[in-house]
Amino acid sequence: MDLHEESQVQFDLDAIVKRGYINALVDNNSISYFIYKGHPMGYEYELLKLLADHLKVDLKIKVTSGIERAIEQLNNGEGDIIAFPLAITKALKNSVAFTHPHFNAYQVLVQRKPDNWRRLTLDQVNENLIRNPVDLIGKEIHVIAGTSHAMRLRNLSEELGGDIIIREDTVNSESESLVRKVALGEIDYTVADHTLAHVNVSYYPILDVQTVLSMPQQIAWGLRRNAPNLLETINQWLTKIKKGPTFMVIYNRYFKSPRTSLMRMNSDYSSLGGNKLSQYDILIKEGAEKLGWDWRMLASIVYQESKFKTGDESWAGAQGLMQLMPETAKRFGAKDVYDPVENIKAGVNYLRYLDRYWTQRIANEEERMKFILASYNAGLAHILDARKLAEKYGKDPQHWNDVEFFLLKKTDPKFYKDPVSKAGYCKCEEPVNYVKDVLARYEEYKLHIKLPEADEQVVQNLNASK
Repeated sequence: MDLHEESQVQFDLDAIVKRGYINALVDNNSISYFIYKGHPMGYEYELLKLLADHLKVDLKIKVTSGIERAIEQLNNGEGDIIAFPLAITKALKNSVAFTHPHFNAYQVLVQRKPDNWRRLTLDQVNENLIRNPVDLIGKEIHVIAGTSHAMRLRNLSEELGGDIIIREDTVNSESESLVRKVALGEIDYTVADHTLAHVNVSYYPILDVQTVLSMPQQIAWGLRRNAPNLLETINQWLTKIKKGPTFMVIYNRYFKSPRTSLMRMNSDYSSLGGNKLSQYDILIKEGAEKLGWDWRMLASIVYQESKFKTGDESWAGAQGLMQLMPETAKRFGAKDVYDPVENIKAGVNYLRYLDRYWTQRIANEEERMKFILASYNAGLAHILDARKLAEKYGKDPQHWNDVEFFLLKKTDPKFYKDPVSKAGYCKCEEPVNYVKDVLARYEEYKLHIKLPEADEQVVQNLNASK
């Protein structure tokens, strides 16, 4: 890639606000962004959510790997911000505009302790490790192409007067993949920022990350160079948030809590260490099979309703994992609404009813899902009113965006007192946001929770048959 390549798109802050969302390119690592117990987490993710709220737009995440690939995606419009822990360098300034720094980091050598290191003294361990960078001459070190780590090793070779053998892995490699390879004994050395390296030591105690290879470097996010208004706004926001406690709370949560990091890494309910969302995954998968859905969609609904907590009851009296009203639960087969098996069964039966209802009325599958979700949240009556209003005012009752517009109008007497509006007043921001949130979470689950090949084929076959 040509690091001097200019952006192929003109898309600054005003266009992002008008579009209604910001696209963030996020690195695939155990700190930036992951799913834990069904909930998205991560240093970059939490800050990006705060930023999106500040900009009054939605946040869309695109997981990518490799700095060169991320810059290419940024400059061709696939993303608006590279939310990587980027080291500010002169070379990268030719391709991206850096935000104000988040923090400083220095580069360390990642190497493996002797296999019997627990039985050795500290001096004996150190004797088996590289502590002086000059001893790297002639050694083979793997780094990801295009990173500040590769640049540092080239400069270090010059400074030492001898060649370090630099192996640059594909630009699509994950940032932690080489650290993992060192821990597993597949390669001997790599380089990482000390922040990420120290977190990984909690996962892999056999790693040593005490040998420093660089001076402190400023870590920041990257934007297109032709988006000055977005840059200025983010810098103002970043300056403000760093003056309060929020920034350090988020920083400490991911960089200064090794026990918590290890717990997340080892949890079956973390996308870092497992492929599960909750202890109810089997029930959810069985329900999704009856619906003919991807189970991650049903899981997103359950999380939206109860965050996988069986004992929850809403202010309106909705109960259990799928937050069913007592009469709805009884109608669709739940005797004990707090029993996870019965609650999910009744919720699935209700969704099947809604699915059959809307299948007869909405041809497009993606549009139909939005009507199903809105009806599950708010009931059929208000959704039907909004469709009738859309039709009356010359809009498309098959298209959710048109129907959503009139759903939000049901606080206005002109619309909720209209003769076609049978259900009356509705403060309907909730079902509108519900649809948006469930679908966004489903996309997040698809990024991190992979289907077995057989299940993936089933989903593909279902989609092809619809």
